[in-house]
Amino acid sequence: MIKVLIVDDEPAMLAVMKRKLRRIHDVVVAGSCRNAAQTLEWISRDSADLIFIDIKIAEDNGLDLARRIRDIDGAVDLVFVTSHSEYAMDSFEAYPLDYIVKPVSQSRLERTIVRAVSRRSEAARAEKEEAMACKLQIRGLGGLEVSGRNGMVKWVSRKSAELFAYLLLQRGRETPRSRIIEDVFPDMPIDNANRYLNTAVYQLRKMLQSQVESEVVLSSREEYSLAMERIDADFIAFERCAALSGEWDESELEESMHWESRYAGELFEGKSYLWAVGERARLDELYAVFAKRMIRNLLRVGRKEEASVVAQRLALRYELDEEANALLLRVYRELNDITALRKHYQRFAEHYRQEIGVPVPSEFAELYQQWLPHNGIEV
Repeated sequence: MIKVLIVDDEPAMLAVMKRKLRRIHDVVVAGSCRNAAQTLEWISRDSADLIFIDIKIAEDNGLDLARRIRDIDGAVDLVFVTSHSEYAMDSFEAYPLDYIVKPVSQSRLERTIVRAVSRRSEAARAEKEEAMACKLQIRGLGGLEVSGRNGMVKWVSRKSAELFAYLLLQRGRETPRSRIIEDVFPDMPIDNANRYLNTAVYQLRKMLQSQVESEVVLSSREEYSLAMERIDADFIAFERCAALSGEWDESELEESMHWESRYAGELFEGKSYLWAVGERARLDELYAVFAKRMIRNLLRVGRKEEASVVAQRLALRYELDEEANALLLRVYRELNDITALRKHYQRFAEHYRQEIGVPVPSEFAELYQQWLPHNGIEV
């Protein structure tokens, strides 16, 4: 979405620009102004991504106005729209994105918007890359991997890795030394545990500080924590995405698809961290709810093939979950893949009987019968 302000003293030109811009996808005309004073007052209380400015605005000079806008907001993109092509060279002092000579055609305007969107995307990508370079990148779903500006962290010891994972789950909360020893070093004599903790903290500080050029492991009054502003963890980002509710819009669907694919396995999979069992189960349950909601949203907007991929993965992960398997049956029915519908029902019914010792619940069987085509009932 790109937010636009139009500055022109001619009402007819304002109307034309508004009409043409509103035809372009993801463009919002946030306002229009007819002189410099109105423009500066508008900018003082609002903001725009892109401003179209007429160089001759009644008694005002559009070039002077552009310079004043630059002083207020150096990041905004400016496009000069004018009947006077001779001003082109002078306009470059204001670092404009584009310079359009009237009359403005729809195709010319669309090319300018494409440039603006591309420029902002590149700037956002560069900003993200710079921010990521100053943070630790954590993969906790499906294992434990930590990387920074120097590449992947190579753990000096197994306990230093476990201590980092433990503090990561505290999400920046200060944790008493005594509790860390109880959870991370439970079988050690207290003297040995204290020494091991001191060594692990030292190792962590040395390794991580070189990765982000800033202190990551913090300590105060016999308590330890991580500087979470220096950390991007996949499972924390997944949690934020999984909190989405209701009907998702297009951008929310894309973000959800990204994080569903990133859920490659359990939290710290392959690590026998007893203190992580509860959190691992909570995230696993959160994923199940999230994936079911995603399937329904994908079906709502007609993205049946993508819903099928997620539904198959969900049913494979939760083999005895009736709701997950019913969703896969629904997807097959909406795809009109009756062969897959029948095969999956038979496979689930047999597996359910073998594992639980009873037939599938009658409600599940009835749902399957409803979705068979001979009943003529569409989902």
